[in-house]
Amino acid sequence: MKKIIYCASLALLAACGGGDKETKKEDVPQQPLAKSANSEVFNESFGKVLGSYYMLKDNFITENGEHILSAAKSLQGAVDSLKLDELKADSTVVLTAGNYAQGISAELKGLAGEKNIEEQRKAFQMVSDQLYDLIRTVRYDRAVIYHEFCPMAFNDQGAHWLSYSSDIQNPYLPKKMLSCGEVRDSIDFRPKQ
Repeated sequence: MKKIIYCASLALLAACGGGDKETKKEDVPQQPLAKSANSEVFNESFGKVLGSYYMLKDNFITENGEHILSAAKSLQGAVDSLKLDELKADSTVVLTAGNYAQGISAELKGLAGEKNIEEQRKAFQMVSDQLYDLIRTVRYDRAVIYHEFCPMAFNDQGAHWLSYSSDIQNPYLPKKMLSCGEVRDSIDFRPKQ
C-alpha cells in the first residue's frame, strides 16, 4: 500500500513539473473567437493604423516634438499602406474609405510641416475626426475604440480624439487638464459570440 502511495506521489510531482520549480508563463495574444467581417490582411493593416495613431496621441500627451513628428510619419505610412483592396465591402464603402485615408494622409503631411505644437494639435484633431469616420465606414471589428472629447480644448471650442481605453488622457491639454474630458462614443463592431 505504501508503495502505491509513493508511486502516485511521484507521478503527481512529475505531472506538476517537479515541485518548487517556477513555471514560465508566456503572454500569447488572444485571438478573437468570432470571425471578422473583413479579411485578416485588412485587419492587420488597420491595426497598424490604430497603433500608430495611439502612439501619436501619446506623444501629444508628453509633448515631445521629435516623437510627435516621428509618430505622424509612422501613421502616414500605415494609412498609405492600408489594404483597402482587402476590405470585404461594396465599392462605395471602399471608395469612401479611400477618401478618408487620403484626407488623413494629407492632414498628416500638414502636421509634419507645422512648427508650433498647437497648430500640430489642430491637425491631429482633423486626423482624429477623419479616422473616427473611417473606422465607422470600414466597421473595424477587432477592438473597441473610444471616441473621447475635451470641451476645454482650443479655447473652449472642444476637440475629439480616439483611445483604446475609456480612461481619459487628454492630448490637447496634458499639462493643465490631463484628465479633462469624457467618452462620447464607444465603437464596437466586434462580432457577437
